[in-house]
Amino acid sequence: MPTPAGQWVAAHAEQPPIALRARLDAILNLASADREASVAPALLDAGQDLLATILALGCVQRDAALDLLTADALVTYAFEAAADDPSSLDERAAQAMRAIAAVVDARAT
Repeated sequence: MPTPAGQWVAAHAEQPPIALRARLDAILNLASADREASVAPALLDAGQDLLATILALGCVQRDAALDLLTADALVTYAFEAAADDPSSLDERAAQAMRAIAAVVDARAT
């Protein structure tokens, strides 16, 4: 059964290329139960987790391109979903930037 985030992507997003869609589905189907309450945070968490995995594996070559595109799409969709509540968008953006920067900083140290 698709997660709420997966359902949101299917209903709201323009359909991406087949390979990207399959990777999005795979990542979102792995989403844990604690991510199912709110779509935007679930998408953002999934994107951050995937980015952390990519960096931890040292995957900076072309073969990591699909995962990088998937992480980017997840974060983009998170902000599209968050736009449904514009009053929280500034704070969400600030939190996301801090969290993504922390992923990169953790890898750099």
